[in-house]
Parts: sequence; C-alpha cells; structure tokens
Amino acid sequence: QVQLVESGGGSVQSGGSLRLSCAASGYTYSSYCMGWFRQAPGKEREGVAAIDSDGSTSYADSVKGRFTISQDNAKNTLYLQMNSLKPEDTAMYYCAAGPGPSGWLLLHLTRHPDFGYWGQGTQVTVSS
Repeated sequence: QVQLVESGGGSVQSGGSLRLSCAASGYTYSSYCMGWFRQAPGKEREGVAAIDSDGSTSYADSVKGRFTISQDNAKNTLYLQMNSLKPEDTAMYYCAAGPGPSGWLLLHLTRHPDFGYWGQGTQVTVSS
C-alpha cells in the first residue's frame, strides 16, 4: 500500500533553514502529484507547495521565495528546502500524494483529503 514517511523536522531559530524529506513507497511515484502541507495548533491544514511529475511547481504566497519543493524520481523522494524560516512557519508538516495538477493539489486536497494519501507528519518549530 502507499506509504509516505517524512523526516527532517526540528527546532531552529528565526532565519534558519531546514530540509524536509518524504520517502514514498508502495506505488509508482510518478503516478501522483506530490505536495507539502502544514497544520499549526488551532488552525486548519494548508497547502505549502506542490510539484507535478513533470516538475511544475505551485507555492502558497506565504512561502514563495523562501521554500523550494523538489523531487528525486529515482529515489521516490520528495523534498522541501525551507530558508529564512519565521516563527509563523511553526507547524506539523505533512507530505501528500494525490491528483494533479499541482495547483489543484495545493488548494483543494485539504478539502478532499480522501482523494490522496498522507504521511504522519514531521514537526517544525521556529523560535524568535
């Protein structure tokens, strides 16, 4: 079955960087669009970045210019490079696989979570 396992979370100071990874297994990696989502305490889950199998990307406005999504199809692994981190980036970060294109996944998968597959999440904490 589809399995998504996130890693790379941690605690950093404001302005710092982290790189998240998501190892995918149990399916043909290129079959799905991939994305990163986050959920802060008391807030709804939101899309952060998404990438199509052809490499096309979509980003939330709040992370444009600071975060970069990428993937290694040979390793079935998704990445999220996060730079210039802010306290408001503090959240549980989730990897997801679902229908594309990336723009749809970013905006709509959280409203239709059963349309995709989700990892268990990795915590990112940014202190000021």
